[in-house]
Amino acid sequence: MSKKGGIIRLIAWLAVTCFIVYTAIFGLGSDHSGNINDISLGLDLRGGVSITYEVVGEATSQEVNDAKNKMERRVTDKSTEAQVYLEGSNRITVDIPGATDANEVLAELGKPGSLVFCTDPEDPQGSKVLDGNQIKDAQPIMQKNQTNGAYEYFVSLTLDTSAREAFSAATKELAPTRGIIYIIYDNDILSAPAVNSHIDSEFCTISGMADYQEASDLASNIRIGALPVELQELRSTVVGAKLGQDAVRTSLLAGAIGLVLVFLFMIAYYRLSGVIASIALVMYTGLVIVLISAFKEEITLTLPGIAGIILGIGMAVDANCVIFARIREELGQGATVEDAIKAGFEKAFSAILDGNVTTLIAAGVLFFLGSGTVKGFAMTLALGIVVSMFTALVITKSLMKCFLAIGFDDPRYYGKVANVKIINFIKRKKVCYIASLCIIGIGILSMVIHSFNGYMLNFSLEFVGGSSTSVTFNEKRTIEQLEDEVTPVVSEVTGDNDIQMTPVANSNEVIIRTRNLDLEERTELYAKLAENFGVDETLIKTENISATVSSEMQRSAVIAVAVSALFMLIYVWIRFKDLSFGASSVMPLLHDVLVLLAFYAVLRWTVSNTFIACMLTLVGYSINATIVVFDRIRENLAMNEEDNLGRSDAQIVNISISQTLSRSINTSLTTLITVVILYILGVTSIREFALPLIVGIICGCYSSVCIAGCLWYDMKNFLAKRRAAKEE
Repeated sequence: MSKKGGIIRLIAWLAVTCFIVYTAIFGLGSDHSGNINDISLGLDLRGGVSITYEVVGEATSQEVNDAKNKMERRVTDKSTEAQVYLEGSNRITVDIPGATDANEVLAELGKPGSLVFCTDPEDPQGSKVLDGNQIKDAQPIMQKNQTNGAYEYFVSLTLDTSAREAFSAATKELAPTRGIIYIIYDNDILSAPAVNSHIDSEFCTISGMADYQEASDLASNIRIGALPVELQELRSTVVGAKLGQDAVRTSLLAGAIGLVLVFLFMIAYYRLSGVIASIALVMYTGLVIVLISAFKEEITLTLPGIAGIILGIGMAVDANCVIFARIREELGQGATVEDAIKAGFEKAFSAILDGNVTTLIAAGVLFFLGSGTVKGFAMTLALGIVVSMFTALVITKSLMKCFLAIGFDDPRYYGKVANVKIINFIKRKKVCYIASLCIIGIGILSMVIHSFNGYMLNFSLEFVGGSSTSVTFNEKRTIEQLEDEVTPVVSEVTGDNDIQMTPVANSNEVIIRTRNLDLEERTELYAKLAENFGVDETLIKTENISATVSSEMQRSAVIAVAVSALFMLIYVWIRFKDLSFGASSVMPLLHDVLVLLAFYAVLRWTVSNTFIACMLTLVGYSINATIVVFDRIRENLAMNEEDNLGRSDAQIVNISISQTLSRSINTSLTTLITVVILYILGVTSIREFALPLIVGIICGCYSSVCIAGCLWYDMKNFLAKRRAAKEE
């Protein structure tokens, strides 16, 4: 590339960066689409609509719970961050973030009713073939016609055993005359497909959809099925944000300050490379904001989503750190700047690819198997991974070539590493193992002790439910006023700080959620509210509410993490062609989760909705850091064999960890900077979210440096001894 070409390309990249930043801040067009204010925020950050249904007539607790579970499936199509929980014994409340018109939501959501497949639309119950409860699953399908190349749209149904038998009998009778099976929901015909053939299988398809949206809508309605009870709308309200403008403002301010400090650190340590990384990171941040805004129908941003973005920033910085470390090593060995840059990207590529792909695998599994906030986290994480790889491998590389063409070809601009001090990590492995086991053991002991007195962890309202108290104040109060003035009064009664305040829009009403309150505590709370704020005690109402994080969501999160770990193990095993690499990449994940869990148990940190996000962030961060170390071990093993260096496995582990140590520390520092600033500037709820992340980042760095390589060494020796024993 000529000097003139380098200048032109550099100006072009800077112009593109400025355009993306402008779009992220101000948006484009008359609707200002693409800007940060156009992002769909969750109930905690923006507010939304809260609708409460009441059971008509008598119903068992099991029927009410079944209805709640099916409502969860219904509202997932509205938002991955929607919450459904029981209020009292016969009410179901649905919170949908981002919505502002309760009537519009009610019209779209519809009243839960009955779904039947029948042969006579005038008499659906008398001619019923099967009902919605017999449908195990319904999914939209789009496929290309091999004959004419046009796309065709279907709905794929999965039937249970009883449905298969009934459907087989009905289709056998209707197939000769191409009879019709009507799908009726609340007396409305959703679809009327003709029967083309006898179907004796648990799978069947409905064809003839005009587009994918029509197929998706039909699948969604079928999937909801028939509710076991009849529900009627009791009330609907528009609620304000739970965290308030201060939380959003301080989070944005913390992010901006954190990014500036990251820029300064990168420039101070990596010199010109740090300047280039800063430009790429600005591009990354702007692109993520624009894309989240563009996909606002699919992505609702809440605190767990912010965790995914923070992890993405860490991985974007990490990729650059890996590349720059490689370039400095090449310069230290006497290579020219041009050759060093070329070799640096080539040698860093495998580590960046494997690290990001393993995390992307985790994000994919979490999205498909998880629910609620887990899906939201997975979507923002996957988006961040793809963008971080693009900025590191495309933008950073292109910018480096531009500066090189302009004339920045002196190694002093990039820095160089002549010799790396080799630390004997293998020698210290027992100390690390014992320290980790002690922390984990203390955590387990703490959970056992606390389980005798209640819950082994300090579960929040989202996990165990509590009481919902509706209070009408004499004047409208902001979230900040509620936190400063009302929260201390409520905390005095409850004895803890796990209190959620949600104002109802366009009124003086506030919904206060706390742990379960007995009659005496309710009476005391009413009296204190009347004494301190002059509210009318007769207008205060309290109901018990169930957990918003359902057992299904908890179970799906655990299953998703377990399946993710299995898939990551398989991927690493295949890529590194060694089971010991796969197994020893997953074991540090378990270590990190248990260590962070120990902190939650011993320090009695609140296990809230963000707990799942913190754990998932830790898993993603830890596996990426471990892969970088393993990539260097793999490279040094190959070099040892090719050049007959005669190094032992212990020496290779020590050399590999030492060579990647600066990258491990720098990545952790840059990620920590953002989270620490978030902790310092954030409100209470933000701090409860940031503190575990700080511990998780430190733990992830520790496990990748001090545990992962040593585990690989021990596992390889163990497997070698077993093979030797079998051969004897």
